[in-house]
Amino acid sequence: MAIRKRTRARELALQHLYTVDLRGADDTENLAVWLETQTNDARIRAFAADIATGCMEHQPAIDAEIKRVAKNWDFHRIAVVDRNILRLAVHEMLHRGDIPPRVTLNEAIELAKRFSTAESGGFVNALLDKIRANHGLDPDKVREPARGAAEPDGEIDDVAQSADD
Repeated sequence: MAIRKRTRARELALQHLYTVDLRGADDTENLAVWLETQTNDARIRAFAADIATGCMEHQPAIDAEIKRVAKNWDFHRIAVVDRNILRLAVHEMLHRGDIPPRVTLNEAIELAKRFSTAESGGFVNALLDKIRANHGLDPDKVREPARGAAEPDGEIDDVAQSADD
């Protein structure tokens, strides 16, 4: 099954965030080495590293955003996968203005459906949509131009690739 490159990058970033969450220690130094074992595509590695490190850099603020909208939920009782999908998506919405929030929400919902429980897609969607609305983000609007080494030739999602890469 072919998947889009940014989708693959998000999967890799999620795996890294999940590992860091379980181990309780930042493993940024080994991120680049690990990503090289996962894909030959430099743009996928760059995007995955960018969003994973961005999540970790902004984690206290990201977690605070999630806690604000997760009424009646103890943050640490949210499933580890769901918690890290939320972190990834909140980082994209608030710190990556080159990605329309609707894309971020759709990708997060798909990650939740694929890697978590049947109910996780709806749970993730509800919380992320509240955060999006709280920040007044237009679902379809890009706030700033693309940046960084992850996209030297434009959107990397335009090309499908094998999940085995």
